[in-house]
Parts: sequence; structure tokens; C-alpha cells
Amino acid sequence: MRPIQSRAKRILLSTVSSDSHTWNLVFLQLLLEERGYEVVNLGPCVPDAELVEQVRVQRPDAVVISSVNGHGHIDGRRLIRTLRADGDPALAAVPVMIGGKLGIQGAAQSHLADELVAEGFDAVFTDGADPAEFGTALQRMTGQRPRIAGVAA
Repeated sequence: MRPIQSRAKRILLSTVSSDSHTWNLVFLQLLLEERGYEVVNLGPCVPDAELVEQVRVQRPDAVVISSVNGHGHIDGRRLIRTLRADGDPALAAVPVMIGGKLGIQGAAQSHLADELVAEGFDAVFTDGADPAEFGTALQRMTGQRPRIAGVAA
């Protein structure tokens, strides 16, 4: 009798619509794949409607939004409102996190994380956040078991 193979948890990875940066997405994709996730990388400048459609089509276990252009709090706020207000229970239930350079005012923007969580994000990582917490939060949201040295733990 063969053991039941469970599929890798699927992560939908994207930037916000105004962010054309790609290296952050490449880095995150490699990091996530190294941790055993299947990653669907939508690339830069993804319109809100396209991201919502891809959540519907891909049915990811979580959505990770990375922004480095300093406008992540503006575009992210609009994106999460669109995703959560759609009326589709599956869209409302998918965990969504955002991180990176979310604003341009440095330490004066410490309130952004709380505001974005209040809007509907499940986790927010601003400049200076502990990188280890990203992995921990994603594991918690997806129920993913960590992989150690390329072997399932």
C-alpha cells in the first residue's frame, strides 16, 4: 500500500499594482520553494482584478504580497479591500500577508502594520521586521511543516 502524498502548500506571490520590482519576488520564490512550498509567481505590477482572479483560479493556501516601492500601504489597502469584499467565501478565507517597504516615511510609519491588519491582512511585515517571523507566520497560516536540509521534518 502506497503512503498518501499530500501536495505542497501553494503560495500565490505578487507585488502590488504600482510596484515594478522583481528581485524581491525572485528571492521570495526561491526562499519559499526551499521551504517546501509550491509558488505561483505573478510578477510585478499585477492589477488588483488579476490578483483576485488568480486567487479564485489557483486556490492558494496563502497569498504573499511584497512591495519595495514605498507605496505598498496605499495599493495594499485597496487590494485587500477588493479581495475581502468580493463576496466569495473562499477569497475571504485565504490568508494574505504583505511586507516590504510599505511607506516612505521610515520610523514615522509604525502605524501602517496595524492599519493594514485592520483592513484585512492576516500579517504585515514592515522595514526592520524579524525575517524569521515571516516563515513562522506563513507556517502558522498554512499549517506547513518546516523542511530541514531538504527533507520533510
